[in-house]
Amino acid sequence: MVVTSNARRATLALTAIGAVLAPVSPVHAAPPPPRVDLRADVNRDGRVDVTGATDTVGEDAWTPARGTVFLPNIDDDTKRCPTAGPGGKPLSDAKLAACNDASDAVVNGTADLADLARVRSVPMANLPATATGAVSVPAGGKHTRVFVKRATGWAHVTGKTRLTAAELRAGLEFGVESTDIVRDSKVWDGRAVIRLIVTTPNRPATTDDITLRVAPLLTHHHLQQAQQVLATKVPGKDDYARRQQAFVNGLAKEVKSAGISQPLITFDKYQDIWAQDFVEPGYVSMTGPNGRRQVIRVMLRSAQPDREAGRELFEKIRGNGIGVVQVSGVRDSEEWTLNSMGNLETIPPYANGGRSFPAGRIIMGERKDDGSKPAQAMRTMLASQGFQDPLLLDTSWLHVGHVDEFVQFLPAPGTPRGWKIGIADPEAGLKLLRNAQKGGHGKTRMFSVPDSQERLAPKETIDQALASKWLVTDNTMAAARIKANLAVLQRETGVTDAEVVRVPALYTRGTEQVGERGDRMPRLTRLGAGEVPEVVSEYGQQKAIQERDGRSAGPGTVMTSAYVPGAVNGILLGTDRYLAPRQWGPVIGGKDIFTAAVTAAYTGAGMKVSYIDDWYTYHLGMGEVHCGTNTLRDASAAWWKP
Repeated sequence: MVVTSNARRATLALTAIGAVLAPVSPVHAAPPPPRVDLRADVNRDGRVDVTGATDTVGEDAWTPARGTVFLPNIDDDTKRCPTAGPGGKPLSDAKLAACNDASDAVVNGTADLADLARVRSVPMANLPATATGAVSVPAGGKHTRVFVKRATGWAHVTGKTRLTAAELRAGLEFGVESTDIVRDSKVWDGRAVIRLIVTTPNRPATTDDITLRVAPLLTHHHLQQAQQVLATKVPGKDDYARRQQAFVNGLAKEVKSAGISQPLITFDKYQDIWAQDFVEPGYVSMTGPNGRRQVIRVMLRSAQPDREAGRELFEKIRGNGIGVVQVSGVRDSEEWTLNSMGNLETIPPYANGGRSFPAGRIIMGERKDDGSKPAQAMRTMLASQGFQDPLLLDTSWLHVGHVDEFVQFLPAPGTPRGWKIGIADPEAGLKLLRNAQKGGHGKTRMFSVPDSQERLAPKETIDQALASKWLVTDNTMAAARIKANLAVLQRETGVTDAEVVRVPALYTRGTEQVGERGDRMPRLTRLGAGEVPEVVSEYGQQKAIQERDGRSAGPGTVMTSAYVPGAVNGILLGTDRYLAPRQWGPVIGGKDIFTAAVTAAYTGAGMKVSYIDDWYTYHLGMGEVHCGTNTLRDASAAWWKP
């Protein structure tokens, strides 16, 4: 190293005067960045723990058993959504569906506030006054909206929202909602990530994330108590209207007798009497801030865009705590009748073969004989919820094609699963007739239903029915098809033969009718609004349906409907109360033999069964009591708990 003369002289001078160089002071390390900590209700107990650790484990993940849930806020708590356009002009289906509480960036009152999931920040006591905060949604942001609670009220959080140091020191409360349910898990799986970012000048920003998942849309099962019953009421004073009104009035009495205090909800605008078919009641829920379940009922409209009755769900039913969902993208080629919601039922909760369904599992019918299935858009949406994986059964042999025509699920407290399968039994139905014939009652009329003003009642006898060309063949076929479907259900659920309730039934191949329920045309679903089917009364004169919906039924395919009113197509009004269609079977010794046998089947399953007449109102249209009604059920149980 070369030292200059000037530098050398300076060094010697300092040495001469005895100067001592002071040690260099160490550079003080910058204080650590502030710790950001977001918390949410990970353990689903209804509170956000910001002082302990009960809500920290698993906050960045989500499983069916643990993780923060938030609601699709699709109800209309303040009834602000319009149901008609200017001058009362009808709104399009799309515009009806577009409005709900999540369609604006406002908290719509205290009821709407309860629908928001809470997220909190742990107070940052030593935060510098120069610090600021911001919130982002790096995952699921398209479907997620965040609000922040301030002294002035709840404010929508946007990219421009800034949180002050004072707010961060005190700890913030956020409310989170989803703008929709999961429609297709390949597009959005329902997860959202909320990120709090805190920035201090001249220091790196610090962040913390919390993961949420939108509550799945679930359908009801029969272990949930019925709370309210729905039906259509046809206006007018003609014979059919009076008869249908009598059915509704009788239904109301049965509902009250079963201990259901809420009055009937009646549809009256579009005169579609099949209240089971244009809607499936469901629900979404989370644990609310009060520790109780926060529930939004969701009326799932059938995937039948040309079925007007579904509009009344928006026009009349949607409101505080009730939303409506309709699917889009239904193709014309997808069979209309399979998209009715009578073709969607729910197995109660079960676990079997390593799979668990704590919220139950959906069943739907498909026509395996020709490959027809319910609409892909609906099946995708149901499967995307991730909890009730739809199971398809074969309904090729049914003219209408709905699962509610042959199977149901009955509460059975004290049994391994807490429920049993109720199944239609055509072999038992044939046995009733054969035993009556052997007992010398072959000349007894097959049906005891009286004549009406509209038409004469069927006149065939037991002998004529058993001697008909089709009766035994059709019911032997139906029994085989039902047996195959029952085998699928037992394999999937583990249900044993001892947990199967066999209910006598008989089926008949389709007749040449006007206004058949299974017809594709929506105008024909409004049976009873002046369109009454002309049924061939003699069983032996009925002709096989060779076409349905304008297409061939397929070689060897025979499609049937209930010959005697289908007892399994009734409505469960309580854990031990069942309302079945009146049987109107042969009366021998003063007793209807089908009524006696059906009563014995349900009584043996611990049910108290009552009957209501639906012969001229629903049965002749290829439906029964279940097809003409619907139920809202208790949704207070935690869907994530087995």
